[in-house]
Amino acid sequence: MSVLHVVVLIPFLWAAAVPLMRKWTRRLHVGWLIIPLPAVLFAYFIGQISEIGNQSYTLAALPWITSLHIYFTVYLDGLSLLFALLISGIGSLVVLYSIFYMDKQKEALGPFYIYLLLFMGAMLGVVLSDNLIALYGFWELTSISSFLLIAFWHRRERSLYGALKSMLITVFGGLAMLAGFVLLYMMTGTFSIRELVANVDVISGQELFIPAMLLVLLGAFTKSAQFPFHIWLPDAMEAPTPVSAYLHSATMVKAGIYLAARLSPVFAGEPVWFWLVSGTGIATLIYGAYRALKQTDLKAMLAFSTISQLGLIMSLLGLGSAAAFYSLTGESLLYVKATTAAVFHLINHAIFKGALFMVVGIVDHETGTRDIRKLGGLMSVMPVTFTIALIGAFSMAGLPPFNGFLSKEMFFTAVLSVLKLDVWNMQQLGAIFPAIAWIASIFTFVYSMLLLFRTFAGNKKFEKLPRQPHEAPLGMLVPAVILASLAVVFGLFPNLLSYTLIAPAMAAIHPALLAEGGQFEVSIHLWHGWTPEIAMTVGVIAAGTLLYRLHSRSKVLHQPLFEKISLNGVYDRGLRGAVSGAKRLTDWYMTGSIRQYLIYIFVFLIGSLGITMVRSTNLRWDFTGFAPISLYEAVIIFALIVAVIAVPFARSRMMAIILTGTVGYIVTLFFVIFRAPDLALTQMIVETVSVTLFLLCFYHLPKLKKELESLRFRLPNFLIALGVGVTMTLIALFAAGGRSFESISDFFLKESYNLGGGKNVVNVILVDFRGFDTLLEITVLGIASYGIYALIRMKRDDEAISASAGQREERSPIKLIRSNDVIFNTIAKLVIFIILTFSLFLFFSGHNEPGGGFIGGLMTAGALVLFTMAFGMSTIKEVIPIDFRLVSAIGILVALLTGIGSFLFGAPFLSHTFGYFDLPLLGHTELATAMLFDLGVYLTVVGITMTIILAIGRDR
Repeated sequence: MSVLHVVVLIPFLWAAAVPLMRKWTRRLHVGWLIIPLPAVLFAYFIGQISEIGNQSYTLAALPWITSLHIYFTVYLDGLSLLFALLISGIGSLVVLYSIFYMDKQKEALGPFYIYLLLFMGAMLGVVLSDNLIALYGFWELTSISSFLLIAFWHRRERSLYGALKSMLITVFGGLAMLAGFVLLYMMTGTFSIRELVANVDVISGQELFIPAMLLVLLGAFTKSAQFPFHIWLPDAMEAPTPVSAYLHSATMVKAGIYLAARLSPVFAGEPVWFWLVSGTGIATLIYGAYRALKQTDLKAMLAFSTISQLGLIMSLLGLGSAAAFYSLTGESLLYVKATTAAVFHLINHAIFKGALFMVVGIVDHETGTRDIRKLGGLMSVMPVTFTIALIGAFSMAGLPPFNGFLSKEMFFTAVLSVLKLDVWNMQQLGAIFPAIAWIASIFTFVYSMLLLFRTFAGNKKFEKLPRQPHEAPLGMLVPAVILASLAVVFGLFPNLLSYTLIAPAMAAIHPALLAEGGQFEVSIHLWHGWTPEIAMTVGVIAAGTLLYRLHSRSKVLHQPLFEKISLNGVYDRGLRGAVSGAKRLTDWYMTGSIRQYLIYIFVFLIGSLGITMVRSTNLRWDFTGFAPISLYEAVIIFALIVAVIAVPFARSRMMAIILTGTVGYIVTLFFVIFRAPDLALTQMIVETVSVTLFLLCFYHLPKLKKELESLRFRLPNFLIALGVGVTMTLIALFAAGGRSFESISDFFLKESYNLGGGKNVVNVILVDFRGFDTLLEITVLGIASYGIYALIRMKRDDEAISASAGQREERSPIKLIRSNDVIFNTIAKLVIFIILTFSLFLFFSGHNEPGGGFIGGLMTAGALVLFTMAFGMSTIKEVIPIDFRLVSAIGILVALLTGIGSFLFGAPFLSHTFGYFDLPLLGHTELATAMLFDLGVYLTVVGITMTIILAIGRDR
C-alpha cells in the first residue's frame, strides 16, 4: 500500500475514530481534533508540487477484482494535485471556520465531522483514482456524504427536501456515468483512464463512442449543477454555511468539472463534445447569473452565482477542446488558452467564493438573518467582514486588481477566439459566445454589487434584525481573511501559479499536444495593453453600474418572470407523480398476504426457468456414471416423501413444525450417508435452531380458527407446488447430466492444502477460495438480523405508545418461555457445557477436520438457545450481559479487516497465507490467517442467531 492509498483512506479511518474521542471532546470542540488531518494532507500535497511540476506523476495500484480489470489505482498528476490541494486546503479552513460557527452545546458535532471527513475522503478518492470503477464508487460516496451534510439540520423540512433533491439528481447522473464507463470498457477492455487516453485513436470511431460520451457528460452535468440539472444546488444551501463553503463552492460541484477535464483527452476530438460542453456551460453561465439578480437570500444569491461560475468553467473546457483539431501551432495554443483560463478560474472561484460564503455565514451568525432586504449599514460595525466581502465581491465581478479580473479577461479572450474557429460552421454561430459572455458578466457585476452594498452600505436597519450586529470572533475571520488575501496575492502576482499548478494541470488535460514536443507557456499579467478584452470589461462596468441603479425599479431584474412554470415545479410534480404512481402500483400487489407473495415468487420462478429450459439448446440428459439407489436409501427417500406430504395435512402449528423438522433431519441423514459431515452438522444445527425459532414465532400468534384447521383443497396451490417441484427437479437433473465444463471440484481437492493450508476442502472454500461470497453472506445476514430487531422493537414501541394513550386495554403479560422440568434443567447444565466445548473444538479444528467458524457458531448458538429454553430469556441476560447485535457487528468487522489486511502486503483483498511454527505446549503448529476470517464468521453467526432469538422470544 502506497502513501497515496493511505492519503485516500485516512479520512475514513479518522471518521471512524471520531466516536472514540468523546472523553477529549467534553471540554474541547471536536473540530480541534479534526483540523490536523486536512492540514497534514495539504502539507503533503504542497510537498508534491515540485515533483509534479517536472511533468512527472505518481502511480500506485492495489489489486481488487482482477478478473474484471478493477484495481484500486491512485494517480497523482498536475490535475489531480490541483484538486487535492483545493480539497485539503479549503477543507482545513472550513474546519477552522466551523469550530467557531457550530455551537458545541446545541449541535451534534460528532456526526457533523464524521460526514465532513467522509466527504473529504470521497473527493480525494474521485480525483486520485485512475480506475473508472473506483472513481465511480467514490463519486457516489460524495453524493451520500453530501446528502448527510445537507440534511444535518434534519428537523427542518427544507433541509430534508434539499438533501433528497441533491441525492436523486446526482445519483441519477452517477448511474448514467457508470453506464458510460461500462461502454468505454466494452470498447477498450480496460477501466484505466491512462489506458483510455492511450487508445483514443482506436475507440473514437466506434458506434458506442458517442453514447458513452453522452452518459459520462450526464454525470458531469448533474454533479456540477449545469442547466437544467442545476435545481438541486440552491436547495442544498439549507446545509450549515461551512458545508456550503466547502461542498458547493470548492469541492463537490467541482467534481463534474474534474471529470470533464480528466476525460477531455478521450472525447475532445468530437464536435458533439465541443457543442455540448461549451453550449451547456455558456447557457448555465447566463441563466445562473440572471437568476442570482432576483434573490433576496444571500446564500441563494451565492448559490446561483456558483451555478453561473461553474457554467463559465465548463464552457472554457468546451472551448479548449477545439485545440484537438489543430497541430501544435500558435493557432492551437490559442484554444489551449481557454483551458488555461478554466484551470485558473477554477482556483480563483474556490478562493473568492469560499471567502464570500464565510462572509454570509458571519452575517447570518451575527445578525440572525440572510435577507438582504433587512440588512444594510453593517460596514460600520463589521469593518473586517466588509473588507473581506469587498475583496470577494470585486474579484467575483472581475474587477482589478483581484484574481477574478485576470481569469475573466482570459475568459473573454477564449470566447473571442471562437470567431477564428474555422470548423463546425463557427463563422455563423461564433458570435453567440462572446455576446452571451458579455451579458452574463454584466449580471455578475450587478449581483456582486448587490451582495456587497445592500448588505454593508446604505441605511442602518439594525432594529429589523433578530440580533444586534457586531464583528465576528477571530476564529471565523481568520479563514476568510486567508482566502481574501490569496485573492489579492494571486491578482497581483498571478505567475506564482503559472508553472506550479496551472501548467502541470494543462499537461494532464492536453497530453497529446504536449507529446508532440511543445511546452505549455502560461504567462498571466495584470495589464496587457488596450485590447478588446479591456473594452469588454469597461462595457461591463458601465452597463453593470446602470443596471445596479435600475435593479430595484425594474421588475424584470428583481422579480421572477414565470412563477407558475419552473424547473423546480417540473421536478416536484414529477416526484409527486412517481411517488403516487408507485404507491398505486404497490398497493395493487402488496396486499399483506404472504400466500399471494409466495404465489408471485413461485409463478415467476416457474415461468422464467421453464421458458429458459424450453428455449435452451444445450440441455441434455446424461445419467451415466450415477450410482444405483440402495434399499436403505430408498427407505429414507420414502420416509422423506411421507413427511413432506404430511406437512400440509397437519391440523396444528405444533405438528407442522415437528413434521418440517423431521424433513430437515432426514436430509441430514442423507448427508451422513453420502459422507458429508460438514453439511450434516450444519443441517442438523440449522434445523434445531429453526424449530426453536418457529416455536417462538408461533408462540405469539393467536390460535388457529376452526375453519382454518380443516384441510381445504385448492387447485391453484396444488398446481403451483407441483410446478415448482417439477421445475427444480428438472434443473437438478439437467445440471447433473449436462455439464459443459469439467468439474471444478478436482481443483479444490488438489489445491485446498497447497494454496489454503487446510485439509477440510469445504472450510477452505468458505474462508479462502470463496471468502468474498462468505463475507457478503454474513453481511446480508447481519443486516437482516438488525432489520428483524428493528421491526420487533418498533412494534413494541407502538404498543407502548398505544397503551399509554389509552387506545387499547393492557394485555396480560406473557409468561417466560422456559421449561419447568427439573430433570431437563439439570441435564441441560451438563449438555450446554458439552455443546460449547464441542463448538470450540469444531471452530479450531475446522481448517483440517469437519467444522469451521460457521458450524462452530451455529453450535454455540444452539447451546445458548438450549440455555434460554431451560432457564428463560431473562436469565441469559444476567449470565451473559452481552449485546449480541454488537457481537455480530464485531464479527463482520473482523472478517472485513482480515480482507483489508492483505493490502498491507500488496496482495488482493481477502488473500490468505499460512505457515508452521513451533509454539510452547502446542509444538509444531499450523497458523493460518484464514482463522481470523473464520473467527469473524463465528462471531457473526452467534450474534445473528441470538439477536433474532432474543428479539422474538423477549419477555413482555
